[in-house]
Amino acid sequence: MMPLLSPPRIVLLAVHLATKSDIESLTTLASQHSKILRQDLLLRILLTCLPETLPSSKYVSLVHRIESGTLDTDAAPQEVDWSSVQDITDDEAIRKVRKLRLLPLAWDNAPRDSLQDPLSLFLIHRAHRVDQEAGLLAQLPDLIAPFLDHAPCIRTWMISVLLPLLRRNHEYHPNAPVVQSLSAFERLNDRAAVELLLSETGTREEDLPYIGRDLRGLIGPWLYNNARWTRVEVKGKSSEPGKHPANSATCQGWEQALEWLTTQASKSWRIAVKAIDQWDGPGDVDLGGYGSMWLEDEDQEYLEQGYARAALACAYLIPEASVEALAGVNNIVTKIMALLDQDPCPTLQVASSLLPPFTDSNGERLLCAKNATYMRNDLLAQSNILTTPNKTSTQLLHVLALSAFILTKAGAPCTIRRAGELAFLQDEREQKAEATKLIHSLGAHGPKNDDKYWIRARNELLWLRDWGAEEVSDSSSVRIQGVFGQLKKDFLEVECLKAFLSNTRYSLARSIYEDSPEKPLDSQVLQDTVISAAMNAYDNASNPHRGRGGLMKCDDIIHALPQTLGETHPASRRIEALLRATHALSEYRLVLKKGEPFTPVVLRVHSDPISIIGKVLEQNPKSYTRIQDFLEIGVNMVDAGLLTQEKRVPSKSVPDQVQQRSLVEKRITAMCVDAALTEDDFETAYSYVVNRLASAGEVPQGKSATGGTTANFGSANLDDYSWKAALQAGKYRRTARTIRPTHIGTASGNLDIRHLEQRMECLATALRIAPPATLQEILNVFRKCEEELNAAIQAEEAQETAWDDQGDMQAMPGAFSKTVPAGVVRNTTARSSRHAEEAPMSLFDLSRASMARAQRNFSALSSLQRSEHARSDEAHDSPHDSSGQPKARKRDQLREAAVGTLASGVGWLIGAQPVVRDDERD
Repeated sequence: MMPLLSPPRIVLLAVHLATKSDIESLTTLASQHSKILRQDLLLRILLTCLPETLPSSKYVSLVHRIESGTLDTDAAPQEVDWSSVQDITDDEAIRKVRKLRLLPLAWDNAPRDSLQDPLSLFLIHRAHRVDQEAGLLAQLPDLIAPFLDHAPCIRTWMISVLLPLLRRNHEYHPNAPVVQSLSAFERLNDRAAVELLLSETGTREEDLPYIGRDLRGLIGPWLYNNARWTRVEVKGKSSEPGKHPANSATCQGWEQALEWLTTQASKSWRIAVKAIDQWDGPGDVDLGGYGSMWLEDEDQEYLEQGYARAALACAYLIPEASVEALAGVNNIVTKIMALLDQDPCPTLQVASSLLPPFTDSNGERLLCAKNATYMRNDLLAQSNILTTPNKTSTQLLHVLALSAFILTKAGAPCTIRRAGELAFLQDEREQKAEATKLIHSLGAHGPKNDDKYWIRARNELLWLRDWGAEEVSDSSSVRIQGVFGQLKKDFLEVECLKAFLSNTRYSLARSIYEDSPEKPLDSQVLQDTVISAAMNAYDNASNPHRGRGGLMKCDDIIHALPQTLGETHPASRRIEALLRATHALSEYRLVLKKGEPFTPVVLRVHSDPISIIGKVLEQNPKSYTRIQDFLEIGVNMVDAGLLTQEKRVPSKSVPDQVQQRSLVEKRITAMCVDAALTEDDFETAYSYVVNRLASAGEVPQGKSATGGTTANFGSANLDDYSWKAALQAGKYRRTARTIRPTHIGTASGNLDIRHLEQRMECLATALRIAPPATLQEILNVFRKCEEELNAAIQAEEAQETAWDDQGDMQAMPGAFSKTVPAGVVRNTTARSSRHAEEAPMSLFDLSRASMARAQRNFSALSSLQRSEHARSDEAHDSPHDSSGQPKARKRDQLREAAVGTLASGVGWLIGAQPVVRDDERD
């Protein structure tokens, strides 16, 4: 039986029992002395002295009794150990009680609605101390949950404070708990608290499926606290239906959550997409089974409008241009449409096949340049019309996502923001660049033999221009507002046709652009497009063989639309000639740059395409023997227009095509002559000079401006190749490497004399076709060659004389005596005459062709012939003239006439001395 104790000793005993965690004895003591251990005093003793490590379940029953006030009625009789205060006097007890320093139930920043409720203050304060002193946050639900119905502030605190932090540290992210205690977390400002709660959300790939769980279980409960809201009294409400009063209530923590969402969209778009896909917004809340809570209608509308605005903002902020990212954007649009009770939009795959039209039906004119800034700035502001949750903004976002999807899947990656810039700014250059990239990607990545693919690609390309507005509108003045709105339809049709032709879809191109009753393109534009596509295929060819690669495609393209570009069309003929010339070059080895093989485009853009034939002759031994093939190549180059490009604008003196062909043939012949001489094949070079270049002096005749036939001397002035080739052949000296002739015919058997005679004939050809300024050089070579010929002839004569003398003087059986009888004289005159008659002479003086040309070109020959005829009448068949001098040989007369004529006719240009004839000398 406990003796009667004074109140101070009872208080000290209660403190002792609480310190020892003797809850049963404390309960008995409180029930026996309920008037002394009042509710607030007993709660303070529990708060101050009860160990924080004691499980809540041990003393919850005592707190229940304190709450219900039934300590004195429900307590079972039990002995209390009062030995701890037995030896203490009352005075000592009073002094010790005064030194207890019991904690107050209230504390700074305590919830306002709990200040008048000691039990609510005790529970919250006790929870703070348990977490702060023992770190047993996970045990606090056992303390608070039994008293949720005690007061609304307990439930609010449990759901909005304890539950988010408990889930953050112990349920959702136990491997990365926050260091803040419960009281420190409660003291954080709203933005910092939200940032702390979401600090681990979506940081790992494996956490992506739980992003919605975090928002639902952390942010959702955290919002259900009046302390999170800032309210401003508004006199009137907004006149717009469905709009909450401006600034009536705001939540900084919610704004922070929306900013976190948009930040994730720009940094890691998958987190934002998963969050919106998994979370239905502020109405989707997990309160952990701790009851139900509601917000004011205006507050709920504020939260839902902000969530929808943030979701639309995320769509514009996603930086990745991929099909997956755009599908995520479309999922966002679908979710927001569902939250706004709008008809759901189809998936991007379905929409790309349907190509739905879009028109600004409400007349809001969202697609203007000034609204482009809203895609980057103030995305969460109420003034941003692009992120305002309504039907127009969601449909616009869906159309932008579809446009970006069409571009991206075709191989031209495009983000929502990029598609929006194309549609809002309507920059023609940007749109053209994007359209060109799209069409190039279609050809590079699309199938080559699927007409359905190309038909769909053309439909999508045309839809991107107007978003289908022209099809649904009867008015011709409909506003074009697609991502290619500034591009003309003809431009897109031309690019489509080029894509069809470059990807061998010839029948499809013919059916759409040639056979269709509604011609998408004008006939001239169609012709130009086909020609451009053919030349593009030619330029991109890597093999000069006509039956392979780009050249075969070029050939197919010019025959793809026969009604548009027939075989008789001048452009078709030019391209055909170009293909023939290129194909002919494929038969030879040709490298223009070291390590780079010859490609067809080099021929078309070369500043001097004829020089390529010279490269062929250099790199292919004995190829000069195929001169006819090279001449055909040159003619095809002329027919292809390679020599009359704009970068080489001809002057007025340039010959027409016939004369140009003649000039090209002479140049190629000269190249072959040089190649033959380089390979020491003088016989072939000589043949080309006398058979092909000898006619170079004949100037082609052309029509004058008055209609008469006149000689075009401009072509002769342009032919700077023939006389040079003839001169080089005349300068060539026979060596041991020179290829020997296979057939001599009636020429001299002495190869040296024969070679000198051929050289002189080449030089004679050069004299006839060379310009006057070069005659001196040629004559110098000619005279040296003639001197060498005379020396060779004299040497041969001396050798023949010696041979004859040896034969005459040699004793043979039956021969006459070596001694010449007296009075007998050898007939040396006849032999000398014979040798004189048979002495070789320049072919320039003897050939009939040379004589004929001399008659045309040198006027002195006519008078010379008349004098020669008169002289022949006076001394017919006589070896001597009337003065007894030997008669001049015919070839000497020709040589004298030719050289004399040169000296008298053009010799004054080169300073030659006039020739004095024998009759004048006499």
